[in-house]
Amino acid sequence: MAILLESAFVSAQELFSRTENLVRVVLSGRRRNMQTAFERIDIRPVLIKGTLAIQVMENDGRVTTAKNYALGQLDFKALIESGYSNILVEHTSGALSIRITKKGEALVHEDKGARQQNLEHDRKKERLLDPSDPFLIEVGISDTSGKIKPSKQDKYLQVEEFLRILVPTLNGAIEAGHIAKPTDNEPLTIADLGCGNAYLTFAAHQYLKSIGMPVKVIGIDIRTQSLKRNSEIAAKLGIEESLIFKAEAIDQMSIQSADIAIALHACDTATDDAIAWGVNGGSKILLVAPCCQHDLQTQMSNVPEPWNLLTRHGLMKERLGDLLTDGLRAQLLKLLGYRTDVIEFVGGEHTPRNIMIRAVKTGAKADPQDRKIYDQMLSQWQISPALEDRLQF
Repeated sequence: MAILLESAFVSAQELFSRTENLVRVVLSGRRRNMQTAFERIDIRPVLIKGTLAIQVMENDGRVTTAKNYALGQLDFKALIESGYSNILVEHTSGALSIRITKKGEALVHEDKGARQQNLEHDRKKERLLDPSDPFLIEVGISDTSGKIKPSKQDKYLQVEEFLRILVPTLNGAIEAGHIAKPTDNEPLTIADLGCGNAYLTFAAHQYLKSIGMPVKVIGIDIRTQSLKRNSEIAAKLGIEESLIFKAEAIDQMSIQSADIAIALHACDTATDDAIAWGVNGGSKILLVAPCCQHDLQTQMSNVPEPWNLLTRHGLMKERLGDLLTDGLRAQLLKLLGYRTDVIEFVGGEHTPRNIMIRAVKTGAKADPQDRKIYDQMLSQWQISPALEDRLQF
């Protein structure tokens, strides 16, 4: 039911004020032409030393931070008006769901049904993947007793952190209507481009299956030995129908599209091939961790002043070239209707390749000023990104 936005906000505030009945509040999505400080905010009442307080969990897409507020201290009205498009308020008798449309209207739905409060303050951070999961043993991250091998601790962390990025991004896209809710007849499709030993391919498949999400995952790698190894593991685990592998180059793939395209550490312009495949095929989510960006570095011969202060040093020129490459990639995706950000994948102490481009297709019309800035950058540096040549742009 569509009602005035102000009325919907008042209803949410009234339910929030009844802390004795409040279960939780979830804020997610982003309203048109508005920016939000966090990707998702979870709010719930907690008991701290016998006193009721409000806990606010803020997630920026990778890291979740918690803050506790005394009753009456949190400005809930300002928070729900700050740009989130989806507002869920659950209480002990039901739930109120508000979705704000592009026109600024509030679509409101109310559910009836008992829910329980959980006032525990400290919640142990749960691992998304049990170290004894058979797939972790088969891919060599865990030993036969189900313990993470010392030499694979960083790889295990990488897999866990990838899922902590993928899952909220996917949930947010489904909640906002950017991706249809997967069904058995139309499962979510994921393509892992340049999958290698397929740690993330298996992880995404197994975790999403474990939470009941219908999914089909395709791992792509040009090496036939990867195809053989990974297919054998999938068959051993009995999941070969929903997890398949192909030995193909990214720019010559037989599959045409997937809901989500993943490419982690595809070297140099192979990253551009992966992004272009996802964009041209209509992928709704792109998760890309670039590697070895040499293309623009070879073009940086006519450096505009005063940037030659940096490019005269080889190491600094290389790093600046990396930033230029990924900045232009992110800007191109924005111009093509993706909500794009560049985030830290895993900490630099675990891998130097720790940048990820995350893009969600919203279809938002590009601001002409964004195109102007992009063109100015190319003109000043006299460069031509490989990605632009690969896109239908």
